[in-house]
Amino acid sequence: MNQGFLPITKQEMKERGWEQLDFVYVCGDAYVDHPSFGHAIITRILEANGYKVGIIAQPDWKDKKSIMEFGEPRLGFLVSAGNMDSMVNHYYVSKKRRKTDAFTPGGVMGKRPDYATVVYCNLIRQVYKKTPIIIGGIEASLRRLAHYDYWSDQLKRSILLDSGADILSYGMGERSIVEIAEALDSGIEVKDITYIDGTVCKVKNLDSVYDAIILESFEELKQDKRNYAKSFYTQYCNTDPFQAKRLVEPYQEHLYVVQNPPAKPLSQSEMDRVYSYPYMRTYHPSYEEAGGVPAISEVKFSLISNRGCFGACSFCALTFHQGRIIQTRSHESLLEEAKKFIWEPDFKGYIHDVGGPTANFRAPACEKQLTQGACKHRQCLFPSPCKNMNASHRDYLKLLRKLRELPNVKKVFIRSGIRFDYLLADKDDSFFKELCEHHISGQLKVAPEHISDAVLTRMGKPENSVYQRFCKKYKKINEGLGKKQYLVPYLMSSHPGSTLKEAVELAEYLRDLGYMPEQVQDFYPTPSTISTCMYYTGVDPRDMKPVYVPVNPHEKAMQRALIQYRNPKNYDLVLEALKLADRMDLVGYDKHCLIRPKYKENGGYPNRYSKKETEKIKPKKKKTIRNVHKKKR
Repeated sequence: MNQGFLPITKQEMKERGWEQLDFVYVCGDAYVDHPSFGHAIITRILEANGYKVGIIAQPDWKDKKSIMEFGEPRLGFLVSAGNMDSMVNHYYVSKKRRKTDAFTPGGVMGKRPDYATVVYCNLIRQVYKKTPIIIGGIEASLRRLAHYDYWSDQLKRSILLDSGADILSYGMGERSIVEIAEALDSGIEVKDITYIDGTVCKVKNLDSVYDAIILESFEELKQDKRNYAKSFYTQYCNTDPFQAKRLVEPYQEHLYVVQNPPAKPLSQSEMDRVYSYPYMRTYHPSYEEAGGVPAISEVKFSLISNRGCFGACSFCALTFHQGRIIQTRSHESLLEEAKKFIWEPDFKGYIHDVGGPTANFRAPACEKQLTQGACKHRQCLFPSPCKNMNASHRDYLKLLRKLRELPNVKKVFIRSGIRFDYLLADKDDSFFKELCEHHISGQLKVAPEHISDAVLTRMGKPENSVYQRFCKKYKKINEGLGKKQYLVPYLMSSHPGSTLKEAVELAEYLRDLGYMPEQVQDFYPTPSTISTCMYYTGVDPRDMKPVYVPVNPHEKAMQRALIQYRNPKNYDLVLEALKLADRMDLVGYDKHCLIRPKYKENGGYPNRYSKKETEKIKPKKKKTIRNVHKKKR
């Protein structure tokens, strides 16, 4: 029975009549009881299975008393950095500190530490020496084995070792957390819980480990970056729950980190159950005075219809975290959730999103995946769509039509991203037409990421010709509807494989398009992606061939500036880039030029005038300078 929010203080625990909790969940985010937040799902699942759970949100990591609020839990501590890796949450790709934190009351930055999972676990260990600690969430999930850490620029051990935790639950965690809880509740010692799918454990010998692949040792990984590339690709090829082997990473002093195969995907009824728990659907009322938790605004009137992604972009960690097999909720479950918020006073008639990692993935790529898993050495969409792939959008279209018909709903938006090559693979244009007619408002955001096929290949994205075909079809459909709607392309600079030559090609494409993006994503090397492996090792782990990697901050700044070459602040960087790329033909007054020559006689500035206007200005400027010198004499 729903008794409101789970307790966050000892007083609230006692009001429920509880003397001791089974689990204490320590989290780097503020407490938001909404299914878009990992801590909400895990704690509600445990509650539904009869366990008493309390939450310590954003404890003061400098004071060990902050994690003693509830005393020692009967079964263990659960620790997560939050919905984001704490380092991504804190820093831009430039490693400059962000100013706000959307997952903290009032958006205040600094309420969680760097490397939050490790810090929280060490804080717990100062007080509770032997209490089991289970870590999870995206930070732990993507650092479960040895990984390159961009912020310290070094190879780090498994987070399981640095944190001192006992078990790591990776992926979404619904299955594994219940199995861990049941094992602890039955009296099994935490050191003996080494067998659960979707978990990582540490052992002193391999007597109980079977059917495993032995990876390169941590010492070997540090000695040669190519060893890391090989190890990483072995991990990448073992992310499927039906085919994956156990992976063993040896460390010194007879210590092994063992990754069990991923947990099996949830069935549709299991997915429905996860989203049917009695969430309060907002942040804890104690945050009201601080202005609430900003992150809720993006998800309060949105629906998560699927999880998993078979897009397999090189720079994305979804393959490692959620896997490639799509899991979906039923129409009934989604409609039921929508009915919970469409009558709320602040609902303005707009459902902000119906999607997931990729909005239009509403079914597994093919039927084989449900019993045999995803292909180990073949991607569903890259380099071209698999002939066995099911690209039908009929189910998604039916869902959107039902949501549009709900009372008090004016419009249903799709904001979580459309995979355009998958959309083109569907021979039926019904969804494409209704997407343009009903589900966007003036513009559609898509992610071609780049236009150079050499870079796109490294990104795991389709050739530029596919995007061009999509653009033409999008324009044609909108013209047929009598609508004037635009495409907003997401672009990425400095991805491995991109030299200044490819960066200039992208700038030329934008020039011809007549578009300058307001935002540009500089490639961010986050843990457990193929692109990050390329960034660190200089080779593509898929073929072990060398890859050019822009690692110098100044070169990265030049590549970024080229995408926004019209911005006067970027003039010097663009000019320098064009010189280095031997493309000074793009400096001049012709239409094909990116920038105009620099006028040097007065100290230099980007010339924003035409050639004729410049000639008028120059004498006046020179005369003024001469007069100043005469006066000085």
